[in-house]
Amino acid sequence: MCWPEDSGGERLAFTTAPMGMRTWMALTDAGGRVRSVENVLDMPHFARIQPGMDEEAVMREIGPPYPPWTVTYPARNERVWEWRYCDVWSEPARFNVLFDATTGKVRSTMSLTERQSLYGNGRRSEWCSP
Repeated sequence: MCWPEDSGGERLAFTTAPMGMRTWMALTDAGGRVRSVENVLDMPHFARIQPGMDEEAVMREIGPPYPPWTVTYPARNERVWEWRYCDVWSEPARFNVLFDATTGKVRSTMSLTERQSLYGNGRRSEWCSP
């Protein structure tokens, strides 16, 4: 995905989903030169996701979710996007953004290690080693 920046450059998202644990965000200048590249699937970036943000703003901050993992709960009028990442303890984890399905605005976020979820058991920390 790509978004224009006010400076004339672009913000480019390169995801490694579904099995990868990173989304690389590259910023270019107006001449197309890469100025920075960083992994945006981490707690400092997740903390920027706030209630009331729209879907486009979330994607611009942490990149697109993996579409097959998007779930809608009609009874709750809720849509959930999910990203896979390595947490601060080098554990595979899932970060979820819960949206109001009607407005497309963030309601809340949550994170859970894969070991704590229905997907997990066993030792997986080696999956997050560099």
